[in-house]
Amino acid sequence: MEGIDRENNPVDEWGWYEKRPERTSLGLTESHFALSNGYLGVRGTPPEGRDSEAHGTFINGVHETWPISHAEDAYGLAREGQAIVQVPDAKTVRIYVDDEPLRLSQSEIEDYSRGIDFRDGVLRRSFVWRTPSGKRVRITNERMVSFNERHLMVTSTEIELLDAPAAVVVSSQILNRQDGEDEYSTVIDHTGTTADGPAGVNDGADPRKAEQFKGRVFIPTYQAQPEDERVTLGYRINHSGMTVAVSMDHELELTGTDEDGDHAVDGVEVHTELREDVARVVYHMAGRTGMKLRLEKFISYHSSRHVAADELAFRCARTINRAKAIGFRTLQQHQKNWLAEFWDRSDVRIPNHPELQQAVRWNIFQLIQASARAETQGVPAKGLTGSGYGGHYFWDTEIYVMPFLTYTNPQFARNAMRFRYKMLPAARERALELSHDGVLFPWRTINGHESSAYYAAGTAQYHIDADISYALMKYIYASGDTDFLLDEGIHILVGTARFFMSLGFFNSSGTRFEIHSVTGPDEYTTVVNNNLYTNVMAQYNLRVAAEVVRQMKSDRPGAYRDMMRRTGLSEDELDLWDQAADAMYIPFNESTRVNPQDDQFMQRQLWSLDDPEVGPKRPLLLHYHPLTIYRYQILKQADVVLAVFLQGSQFDAETKRRDYNYYDRLTTGDSSLSAVVQSIMAAELGMHDKALDFFHRGLFIDLNNLHGNTADGVHIASCGGVWSCLVYGFGGFRDHYGQFTIDPRVPEEWGGLEYSITLHGRIVRVSVADGEVTLCTADDDPEVVGPVTVCGEETMVGPEPVTVSGETLLRAE
Repeated sequence: MEGIDRENNPVDEWGWYEKRPERTSLGLTESHFALSNGYLGVRGTPPEGRDSEAHGTFINGVHETWPISHAEDAYGLAREGQAIVQVPDAKTVRIYVDDEPLRLSQSEIEDYSRGIDFRDGVLRRSFVWRTPSGKRVRITNERMVSFNERHLMVTSTEIELLDAPAAVVVSSQILNRQDGEDEYSTVIDHTGTTADGPAGVNDGADPRKAEQFKGRVFIPTYQAQPEDERVTLGYRINHSGMTVAVSMDHELELTGTDEDGDHAVDGVEVHTELREDVARVVYHMAGRTGMKLRLEKFISYHSSRHVAADELAFRCARTINRAKAIGFRTLQQHQKNWLAEFWDRSDVRIPNHPELQQAVRWNIFQLIQASARAETQGVPAKGLTGSGYGGHYFWDTEIYVMPFLTYTNPQFARNAMRFRYKMLPAARERALELSHDGVLFPWRTINGHESSAYYAAGTAQYHIDADISYALMKYIYASGDTDFLLDEGIHILVGTARFFMSLGFFNSSGTRFEIHSVTGPDEYTTVVNNNLYTNVMAQYNLRVAAEVVRQMKSDRPGAYRDMMRRTGLSEDELDLWDQAADAMYIPFNESTRVNPQDDQFMQRQLWSLDDPEVGPKRPLLLHYHPLTIYRYQILKQADVVLAVFLQGSQFDAETKRRDYNYYDRLTTGDSSLSAVVQSIMAAELGMHDKALDFFHRGLFIDLNNLHGNTADGVHIASCGGVWSCLVYGFGGFRDHYGQFTIDPRVPEEWGGLEYSITLHGRIVRVSVADGEVTLCTADDDPEVVGPVTVCGEETMVGPEPVTVSGETLLRAE
């Protein structure tokens, strides 16, 4: 792909590598080489800790809060700011040879390599360091955040004296960089911050960046007495009250012989230091030529909203004890086994296109890193690869990440839905605060409360409720998990349906149901009447809610009666949902035969993206006042086109084509969520060039830093969109109301496409090549799953391959 230096970042279908140390775009590579398991995440900074843009160690959901100060206040505005904070950094291992520190930017480095193998999730680095005195020292590092052990990270450091004796010092550290100073700080320049509250980077002009704090965030509450080479620190977060403990322990191995065959080191001195914000275990030794040192580091993090840090320290100890008993290499093997099962369910293959294959797998790897062990939390917009968007959860999860989880790793999709279920009490409070019935989920949040201070592009995006219900039902249709639906999911459906009934209204004649003063996905057009996306998704929400409640009455009458009693729901209310859904107003312009984005959209002035005044000034949100942007027919991201994709069974082919053509010329793509949707619909409509162009934009948005902000973290929703491009777009999969169809449109130059989807617990392999689609289950169970309609032919799928012929190529225009 143009823009990627292939001498430095070679093509490898199963990994991402660099052949020389980055000295300028540090933040970019820190995001590229970040590791995470969904609970714990660390950026790809060097182990020695120096020359980094943002060190970044994160625990999902661990955040600080502050009162939002509105210059001009109003009732119902968000009151509490929230932002993820950087927990104490335990990955640092500093190396000194003859008192000279290893620092990549200032050291002479030879034979350098760093990379992640997607098959074991281990970040490896090796090089030869020529010290200022000319001695050659081989350094090898490994780092792994465990998928099997949620609270565990392990690292190893190997040092080999190649041609001369030397005094070696290795300092393993825990550093509270969030509150540190000078070389120990996360961000040295705190310009614009206040004592207790945050101030956005760039004076708040870029809402995509995270807040920085000047006042102390982590209050020390626990320091364990060092036990041999184990140290532990515990903290309470100042305002949110959350607690965190981090512990590290070590195993040191010294091998190698000198030229006389003698052991290459005589002994080791170990010193331990423990302070409020710094813990060190320091090893001193005098090594002879040939000395080999290996230091394994076992790190555990635990966090809580309720439990004191001393109890968390005890949990850290148990995690480390278990990990050390398993052993470093065995932990790596366990991870390799875990990922082998993951790739068996989740891989998407483009035969004979290694550059595309590498990028596809990198994106899929980011998805599992962001979600696998999130469990009681959501999936942040940047995962745990950076602090962009403050670590908040958005609708991104439901619309862009959930499809991947639902069809590859449904247990993780269930966890994501359960997280929303646990948010219901706060969502009820928020709906009531805004004078509505039911539940209103927050537009952006960490702890369940609304954190978006700008209501026009935040709270007004009421479609978040329908997005969650939509993702829930996609999961239910695919998994058949009726227990979750009827025990927990039903309360999401009822609450959101009630909300839309109270948000909208029937017109004076009672023939049309309208929803006013809302914002759709396009944040360049706000607070409008009858946003098409919102109306279409609310219509779906109302219909499926009524349908599920009635099905519950038939299938689980006891649970139905209990639910009706607890919610106060009545049959009349269900009838009203049906009436509102049937009467939902879907904007349509008779003269253009196009669906307007909202009632006023087509009355606005056009703003050509070819205008030289606009072209260089992107993204628009950083160069124009919102009122300027709001006056025009111009889109930040797909809105109507997204609705047409998600609810494709409600629109005919010609309407889809007209809508796509109309909005394509107006869409800036300033949002990372846009290109993937445009690619999917272009593929469906047979637009070869556009489908591939937008796919490549989504595929390389982070690897090529196309939006210029990957340093703040990976665009996880776009990664999910890449999977959707392949499976929904080129793979032609659709899943409307539980009806599964496959009608591929694979670019003719690819030659083929292979992917897997999980239906009712069974993995279904899909292979497209040479005008044929072949399906089979991955197991030997003779029971079939389906039906699946393939190229217009309905079939059941079992272990014996089923092949259907049809037009499967997306041909060049």
